[in-house]
Amino acid sequence: MATTATMSKKTLWGGGVAPLKASYGKLMMWFFLLSDAFTFSGLLITYAFLRWSAPAYNGDPEAFTFSTEYWPIPEKVYEAFPGFHGVELPLVFVGLMTFILIMSSVTMVLAVEAGHRMDKKGVVKWMLWTIIGGICFLSCQAWEWSHFITGTDTATISDVVVNGVWKENYEIFGANLNFNQYGPPAFAALFFFITGFHGFHVFSGVVLNVIIFFNAATGLYERRGHYEMVEKVGLYWHFVDLVWVFVFTFFYLI
Repeated sequence: MATTATMSKKTLWGGGVAPLKASYGKLMMWFFLLSDAFTFSGLLITYAFLRWSAPAYNGDPEAFTFSTEYWPIPEKVYEAFPGFHGVELPLVFVGLMTFILIMSSVTMVLAVEAGHRMDKKGVVKWMLWTIIGGICFLSCQAWEWSHFITGTDTATISDVVVNGVWKENYEIFGANLNFNQYGPPAFAALFFFITGFHGFHVFSGVVLNVIIFFNAATGLYERRGHYEMVEKVGLYWHFVDLVWVFVFTFFYLI
């Protein structure tokens, strides 16, 4: 009886059992991603509440002009493209950003698949392409932020408080945490916070990918006999891509 109890305890709590057929490392990554999903959900739900509580523009879209009195039309805000100043290309640039991030997710899948085959060269190659995709996305986001902050050629006229002084018919160019040419101040604040928070995740993912790339190139995982670290970081990278789909939907389509 004592032997049975001892064996049962050893079998259940002595280690070597993978819950849900996942290793400890992957299980902890899933726990982290779940908590991060709650954070992004809270931010996007906050955006949705503020978006629908703010006045909407009800006129002809062709006659739309920016105003702090109503929420802007996304196609009118995100219509710029590098090298095409003055040309209206609604959502084309953010569509390119989305394509780049999705393709980097594809290359990550190929890196994980190569790791399952113990293909060192394949892992190194596809991890490098994933890193390039992440850097390209961050570069695009930096340009988008720069254009968003600089603003359009035509100012938005509004009554605002500048350095504690009330200004009537004040010209506003671009957006920051105090003024917003495109619409209510909450629009700019949420844009900077949520897209910046996601951009920080992408940056963190690029850093992790660089570490994995270096370890794979030096043969560390080959000596270990498995490429599980590639798969764990791949889970994070796919999560970042999935979150962008929701950010894209909330900010650029609704």
